[in-house]
This record gives sequence, C-alpha cells and structure tokens, in this order.
Amino acid sequence: MQTIIDIFGIVLPIIIAGLIVVFVIRRLDNKMKQGALPKKKSTSAQTLLDSLIPLGMLIGCILGLLISMISPITLGFAFSLGASLGLLGGYFAYEFYGSKEEM
Repeated sequence: MQTIIDIFGIVLPIIIAGLIVVFVIRRLDNKMKQGALPKKKSTSAQTLLDSLIPLGMLIGCILGLLISMISPITLGFAFSLGASLGLLGGYFAYEFYGSKEEM
C-alpha cells in the first residue's frame, strides 16, 4: 500500500503540470492561428506583455520553494506544481493585460 501512495505522489504533479501546460499551449496556439494575440503600441508595454508568462513561472517556482521549506511537502512536488500554477497565473495575467486598453 505504501508503494502505491509513493507512486501516486510521484505521478500526480506530473499529470497536473502536464494538463496545465497542454491547456495553456493549446489556448495560445488557437489564438495565434486566429491572429488574435494581443499587441501593445509601445515597446515597453509589449515587452511586459511577452514577459508575463515566464515571470509567472518564476514566481511560482519561488513560492513552491518557500512552501517546501516550511511544510512537509517535498521539493519536487512543490517546485513542479508551483511552476505549473505560475504558468497558469502568468497566462491569465497575459490575457488580462492584453485585453486592457492603453492610455
């Protein structure tokens, strides 16, 4: 029974991260095929828009690291889930900031 729980603990973050990555990539691919990717007028705003997804992953990794340090969750589990949830958060920030009008 302990072996099954150990295997489940190893495979679960891979499945969750994989589902999140597939969701984000498919959404961005569909937007690219439709030509509906958001564009900003200024280069600094466009650079920020393009950097939101990697920044979300970086922040997620940092939060995963901090959570694994203060809780009994393993580093691999927290790091992979933090990065994938950061990817999802960065994608939603990308969508929100991309739909916002410039002043």
